[in-house]
Amino acid sequence: MSHPYARELGDFLRARRGRLRPHDVGLEPGGRRKVTGLRREELALLAGLSTDYYQRMEQGREVRPSDDVLDALAHALGLDDEERRHLFTLAHAARRPVPARVDHGPERVPDSTRRLLRVMDTPALVLGRHLDLLAWNRMAEALLGSPGAHPSDRLNMLLLMFDDTLTGERSCPHWERQALDYIGMMRAAVATDPTHPRATAIVGELSIRSAEFRRLWARHDVRASVSGSKTFRIPEVGDIVLDWDTYPLPGRPGPVMLAFTVEPGSPDADRLQLLASLHATRSARADKHSVQKTSGSPLRTSACTPPPGSMGSR
Repeated sequence: MSHPYARELGDFLRARRGRLRPHDVGLEPGGRRKVTGLRREELALLAGLSTDYYQRMEQGREVRPSDDVLDALAHALGLDDEERRHLFTLAHAARRPVPARVDHGPERVPDSTRRLLRVMDTPALVLGRHLDLLAWNRMAEALLGSPGAHPSDRLNMLLLMFDDTLTGERSCPHWERQALDYIGMMRAAVATDPTHPRATAIVGELSIRSAEFRRLWARHDVRASVSGSKTFRIPEVGDIVLDWDTYPLPGRPGPVMLAFTVEPGSPDADRLQLLASLHATRSARADKHSVQKTSGSPLRTSACTPPPGSMGSR
Protein backbone atom coordinates (compact mmCIF):
# COMPACT_ATOMS: atom_id res chain seq x y z
CA MET A 1 0.00 0.00 0.00
CA SER A 2 1.37 3.41 -0.93
CA HIS A 3 2.18 6.08 1.63
CA PRO A 4 -0.86 8.40 2.20
CA TYR A 5 1.29 11.51 1.80
CA ALA A 6 2.79 10.13 -1.40
CA ARG A 7 -0.71 9.64 -2.81
CA GLU A 8 -1.65 13.19 -1.87
CA LEU A 9 1.60 14.47 -3.43
CA GLY A 10 0.86 12.58 -6.65
CA ASP A 11 -2.68 13.98 -6.83
CA PHE A 12 -1.36 17.52 -6.30
CA LEU A 13 1.28 17.16 -9.04
CA ARG A 14 -1.25 15.71 -11.46
CA ALA A 15 -3.71 18.55 -10.82
CA ARG A 16 -1.05 21.21 -11.29
CA ARG A 17 0.28 19.56 -14.47
CA GLY A 18 -3.25 19.51 -15.88
CA ARG A 19 -3.53 23.25 -15.22
CA LEU A 20 -0.66 24.11 -17.58
CA ARG A 21 -0.86 24.33 -21.37
CA PRO A 22 2.12 23.84 -23.72
CA HIS A 23 2.16 27.51 -24.72
CA ASP A 24 2.36 28.48 -21.02
CA VAL A 25 5.87 27.01 -20.85
CA GLY A 26 7.07 27.79 -24.36
CA LEU A 27 6.29 24.42 -25.96
CA GLU A 28 4.59 23.79 -29.27
CA PRO A 29 1.29 21.91 -28.90
CA GLY A 30 2.19 19.51 -31.71
CA GLY A 31 -0.43 17.19 -33.21
CA ARG A 32 -3.52 15.73 -31.59
CA ARG A 33 -3.26 15.59 -27.80
CA LYS A 34 -5.08 13.18 -25.50
CA VAL A 35 -4.65 15.49 -22.49
CA THR A 36 -5.56 19.16 -22.10
CA GLY A 37 -2.55 19.93 -19.89
CA LEU A 38 1.10 19.07 -20.19
CA ARG A 39 2.08 15.47 -20.80
CA ARG A 40 4.11 13.75 -18.11
CA GLU A 41 7.15 13.57 -20.37
CA GLU A 42 6.92 17.30 -21.11
CA LEU A 43 6.88 18.25 -17.45
CA ALA A 44 9.68 15.79 -16.68
CA LEU A 45 11.76 17.40 -19.42
CA LEU A 46 11.14 20.89 -18.02
CA ALA A 47 12.11 19.75 -14.53
CA GLY A 48 15.18 17.80 -15.71
CA LEU A 49 13.81 14.44 -14.54
CA SER A 50 13.32 11.11 -16.24
CA THR A 51 9.75 10.41 -17.32
CA ASP A 52 9.72 7.15 -15.35
CA TYR A 53 10.80 8.87 -12.13
CA TYR A 54 8.19 11.60 -12.48
CA GLN A 55 5.47 9.07 -13.37
CA ARG A 56 6.21 7.13 -10.20
CA MET A 57 5.83 10.35 -8.19
CA GLU A 58 2.39 11.00 -9.67
CA GLN A 59 1.37 7.42 -9.00
CA GLY A 60 2.26 7.78 -5.32
CA ARG A 61 4.82 5.01 -5.45
CA GLU A 62 7.80 4.82 -3.12
CA VAL A 63 9.68 7.89 -4.33
CA ARG A 64 11.34 10.38 -1.98
CA PRO A 65 12.37 13.42 -4.03
CA SER A 66 15.19 15.63 -2.83
CA ASP A 67 14.66 19.34 -2.20
CA ASP A 68 16.49 20.09 -5.45
CA VAL A 69 13.99 17.94 -7.34
CA LEU A 70 11.12 19.70 -5.56
CA ASP A 71 12.59 23.10 -6.47
CA ALA A 72 12.79 22.03 -10.12
CA LEU A 73 9.20 20.80 -10.10
CA ALA A 74 7.93 23.97 -8.41
CA HIS A 75 9.66 26.07 -11.08
CA ALA A 76 8.42 23.90 -13.95
CA LEU A 77 4.84 23.99 -12.64
CA GLY A 78 4.93 27.74 -11.96
CA LEU A 79 3.80 27.30 -8.35
CA ASP A 80 3.19 30.33 -6.16
CA ASP A 81 4.68 30.57 -2.67
CA GLU A 82 1.74 28.87 -0.93
CA GLU A 83 1.61 26.04 -3.46
CA ARG A 84 5.36 25.58 -3.18
CA ARG A 85 5.10 25.25 0.61
CA HIS A 86 2.32 22.72 0.13
CA LEU A 87 4.49 20.70 -2.26
CA PHE A 88 7.38 20.60 0.21
CA THR A 89 5.07 19.76 3.13
CA LEU A 90 3.67 16.73 1.33
CA ALA A 91 7.02 15.54 0.01
CA HIS A 92 8.79 15.87 3.36
CA ALA A 93 5.96 13.99 5.09
CA ALA A 94 6.17 11.24 2.45
CA ARG A 95 9.81 10.65 3.40
CA ARG A 96 8.87 9.72 6.97
CA PRO A 97 7.38 6.39 8.05
CA VAL A 98 3.63 6.43 8.65
CA PRO A 99 3.11 6.83 12.41
CA ALA A 100 1.55 3.82 14.09
CA ARG A 101 -0.93 5.96 16.03
CA VAL A 102 -2.08 9.53 15.49
CA ASP A 103 -4.06 11.60 17.99
CA HIS A 104 -7.50 12.11 16.45
CA GLY A 105 -9.17 13.30 19.64
CA PRO A 106 -11.79 16.06 19.68
CA GLU A 107 -10.67 19.64 19.21
CA ARG A 108 -11.23 21.92 22.17
CA VAL A 109 -11.49 25.68 22.42
CA PRO A 110 -9.55 27.06 25.42
CA ASP A 111 -11.57 28.94 28.04
CA SER A 112 -9.40 32.00 27.41
CA THR A 113 -10.42 31.98 23.73
CA ARG A 114 -14.10 31.73 24.69
CA ARG A 115 -13.66 34.72 27.00
CA LEU A 116 -12.03 36.64 24.16
CA LEU A 117 -14.98 35.85 21.88
CA ARG A 118 -17.43 37.17 24.48
CA VAL A 119 -15.72 40.55 24.84
CA MET A 120 -15.10 41.11 21.11
CA ASP A 121 -17.34 43.83 19.67
CA THR A 122 -17.30 42.27 16.21
CA PRO A 123 -18.57 38.98 14.75
CA ALA A 124 -16.06 36.20 15.38
CA LEU A 125 -16.05 32.41 15.47
CA VAL A 126 -13.59 29.53 15.87
CA LEU A 127 -13.20 26.94 13.13
CA GLY A 128 -11.55 23.57 13.70
CA ARG A 129 -8.83 22.27 11.42
CA HIS A 130 -11.48 20.63 9.21
CA LEU A 131 -13.77 23.70 9.28
CA ASP A 132 -16.04 22.51 12.08
CA LEU A 133 -17.70 25.42 13.86
CA LEU A 134 -16.47 25.11 17.45
CA ALA A 135 -17.42 28.43 19.07
CA TRP A 136 -18.94 31.80 18.21
CA ASN A 137 -20.00 35.04 19.85
CA ARG A 138 -23.33 36.88 19.96
CA MET A 139 -22.29 39.23 17.17
CA ALA A 140 -21.60 36.26 14.89
CA GLU A 141 -25.01 34.82 15.76
CA ALA A 142 -26.63 38.15 14.93
CA LEU A 143 -24.87 38.22 11.57
CA LEU A 144 -25.03 34.58 10.49
CA GLY A 145 -28.04 33.14 12.26
CA SER A 146 -28.23 30.51 14.99
CA PRO A 147 -25.66 27.69 14.79
CA GLY A 148 -27.67 25.93 17.50
CA ALA A 149 -30.30 25.08 14.86
CA HIS A 150 -28.01 22.32 13.54
CA PRO A 151 -26.71 19.06 15.02
CA SER A 152 -23.12 19.48 16.17
CA ASP A 153 -21.74 17.03 13.59
CA ARG A 154 -23.33 19.10 10.78
CA LEU A 155 -21.83 22.38 12.00
CA ASN A 156 -19.13 22.40 9.36
CA MET A 157 -18.59 25.26 6.92
CA LEU A 158 -18.13 22.97 3.91
CA LEU A 159 -21.16 20.82 4.71
CA LEU A 160 -23.25 23.97 5.22
CA MET A 161 -21.95 25.66 2.09
CA PHE A 162 -22.90 22.71 -0.11
CA ASP A 163 -26.28 22.16 1.56
CA ASP A 164 -28.88 23.14 -1.04
CA THR A 165 -31.55 23.68 1.61
CA LEU A 166 -29.43 26.49 3.08
CA THR A 167 -27.67 28.07 0.14
CA GLY A 168 -30.41 27.85 -2.48
CA GLU A 169 -29.33 28.66 -6.01
CA ARG A 170 -25.60 29.29 -6.23
CA SER A 171 -25.88 32.03 -8.81
CA CYS A 172 -23.97 34.79 -7.04
CA PRO A 173 -20.65 35.70 -8.67
CA HIS A 174 -18.63 35.20 -5.47
CA TRP A 175 -20.05 31.84 -4.35
CA GLU A 176 -17.38 29.74 -6.07
CA ARG A 177 -14.58 31.94 -4.74
CA GLN A 178 -15.91 31.51 -1.20
CA ALA A 179 -16.20 27.76 -1.71
CA LEU A 180 -12.62 27.59 -2.99
CA ASP A 181 -11.41 29.46 0.09
CA TYR A 182 -12.91 26.86 2.40
CA ILE A 183 -11.85 23.95 0.16
CA GLY A 184 -8.32 25.34 0.06
CA MET A 185 -8.24 25.46 3.86
CA MET A 186 -9.43 21.85 3.99
CA ARG A 187 -6.70 20.87 1.52
CA ALA A 188 -4.10 22.46 3.80
CA ALA A 189 -5.51 20.44 6.72
CA VAL A 190 -5.47 17.21 4.72
CA ALA A 191 -1.81 17.85 3.90
CA THR A 192 -1.00 17.56 7.62
CA ASP A 193 -2.93 14.28 8.08
CA PRO A 194 -4.42 12.65 4.93
CA THR A 195 -6.02 9.80 6.90
CA HIS A 196 -7.85 11.85 9.55
CA PRO A 197 -11.35 10.31 9.89
CA ARG A 198 -13.14 13.69 10.08
CA ALA A 199 -11.59 14.90 6.82
CA THR A 200 -12.30 11.53 5.19
CA ALA A 201 -15.95 11.68 6.27
CA ILE A 202 -16.55 15.25 5.08
CA VAL A 203 -14.76 14.92 1.75
CA GLY A 204 -16.32 11.50 1.16
CA GLU A 205 -19.87 12.70 1.79
CA LEU A 206 -19.53 15.81 -0.36
CA SER A 207 -17.81 13.88 -3.16
CA ILE A 208 -20.79 11.55 -3.34
CA ARG A 209 -23.60 14.09 -3.24
CA SER A 210 -22.16 17.19 -4.93
CA ALA A 211 -20.78 17.37 -8.46
CA GLU A 212 -19.75 20.97 -7.77
CA PHE A 213 -17.65 19.90 -4.81
CA ARG A 214 -15.99 17.11 -6.83
CA ARG A 215 -15.05 19.62 -9.53
CA LEU A 216 -13.62 22.19 -7.11
CA TRP A 217 -11.88 19.61 -4.90
CA ALA A 218 -10.12 18.17 -7.96
CA ARG A 219 -8.42 21.51 -8.55
CA HIS A 220 -6.18 20.84 -5.54
CA ASP A 221 -6.10 24.51 -4.56
CA VAL A 222 -4.63 25.16 -1.13
CA ARG A 223 -5.10 28.03 1.32
CA ALA A 224 -3.13 28.15 4.55
CA SER A 225 -4.78 31.39 5.71
CA VAL A 226 -7.63 33.27 4.13
CA SER A 227 -8.93 36.83 4.11
CA GLY A 228 -11.35 38.77 2.00
CA SER A 229 -14.57 40.77 2.04
CA LYS A 230 -18.17 39.69 1.96
CA THR A 231 -21.50 41.44 1.47
CA PHE A 232 -24.25 40.27 3.81
CA ARG A 233 -27.78 40.93 2.61
CA ILE A 234 -29.96 41.22 5.70
CA PRO A 235 -33.60 42.32 5.29
CA GLU A 236 -33.80 44.13 8.66
CA VAL A 237 -30.89 46.52 8.05
CA GLY A 238 -29.84 46.22 4.39
CA ASP A 239 -26.52 45.17 2.90
CA ILE A 240 -23.42 45.11 5.15
CA VAL A 241 -19.94 44.85 3.64
CA LEU A 242 -17.43 43.30 6.04
CA ASP A 243 -13.78 42.34 5.81
CA TRP A 244 -12.86 38.93 7.20
CA ASP A 245 -9.57 37.35 8.23
CA THR A 246 -8.44 34.09 9.80
CA TYR A 247 -6.01 33.98 12.72
CA PRO A 248 -4.30 30.78 13.93
CA LEU A 249 -4.86 30.12 17.62
CA PRO A 250 -1.87 29.45 19.92
CA GLY A 251 -0.73 25.86 20.31
CA ARG A 252 -0.47 23.02 17.84
CA PRO A 253 -1.82 23.59 14.32
CA GLY A 254 -5.55 23.28 14.14
CA PRO A 255 -8.33 25.73 15.04
CA VAL A 256 -8.35 29.27 13.70
CA MET A 257 -10.37 32.33 14.64
CA LEU A 258 -12.35 33.95 11.84
CA ALA A 259 -13.22 37.58 12.56
CA PHE A 260 -15.36 40.03 10.58
CA THR A 261 -14.43 43.71 10.84
CA VAL A 262 -15.68 47.00 9.44
CA GLU A 263 -14.31 50.53 9.18
CA PRO A 264 -15.37 52.43 12.35
CA GLY A 265 -17.88 55.21 11.75
CA SER A 266 -18.87 53.90 8.30
CA PRO A 267 -22.46 53.21 7.23
CA ASP A 268 -21.64 49.49 7.36
CA ALA A 269 -20.54 49.89 10.99
CA ASP A 270 -23.84 51.60 11.79
CA ARG A 271 -25.82 48.79 10.14
CA LEU A 272 -23.82 46.16 12.03
CA GLN A 273 -24.51 47.87 15.35
CA LEU A 274 -28.20 48.14 14.50
CA LEU A 275 -28.26 44.43 13.68
CA ALA A 276 -26.56 43.65 17.00
CA SER A 277 -29.15 45.74 18.87
CA LEU A 278 -32.02 43.96 17.13
CA HIS A 279 -30.50 40.59 17.97
CA ALA A 280 -30.00 41.57 21.62
CA THR A 281 -33.65 42.64 21.85
CA ARG A 282 -34.85 39.36 20.35
CA SER A 283 -32.58 37.36 22.67
CA ALA A 284 -33.84 39.24 25.73
CA ARG A 285 -37.43 38.63 24.69
CA ALA A 286 -36.68 34.93 24.14
CA ASP A 287 -35.06 34.68 27.58
CA LYS A 288 -38.07 36.38 29.18
CA HIS A 289 -40.44 33.85 27.65
CA SER A 290 -38.04 30.90 28.10
CA VAL A 291 -37.89 30.26 24.36
CA GLN A 292 -35.00 28.10 23.25
CA LYS A 293 -32.48 30.04 21.21
CA THR A 294 -32.01 27.10 18.85
CA SER A 295 -35.32 28.08 17.23
CA GLY A 296 -33.75 31.11 15.54
CA SER A 297 -32.60 31.50 11.95
CA PRO A 298 -30.30 28.70 10.76
CA LEU A 299 -26.65 29.40 10.12
CA ARG A 300 -26.12 30.59 6.57
CA THR A 301 -22.82 30.70 4.72
CA SER A 302 -23.17 32.24 1.25
CA ALA A 303 -26.75 32.48 -0.01
CA CYS A 304 -27.05 35.43 -2.40
CA THR A 305 -30.75 36.11 -1.96
CA PRO A 306 -32.04 34.58 1.27
CA PRO A 307 -35.72 33.70 1.64
CA PRO A 308 -37.87 36.13 3.67
CA GLY A 309 -37.09 36.15 7.37
CA SER A 310 -33.66 34.51 7.13
CA MET A 311 -30.13 35.80 7.00
CA GLY A 312 -27.59 35.31 4.24
CA SER A 313 -24.59 36.69 2.43
CA ARG A 314 -23.42 37.11 -1.10
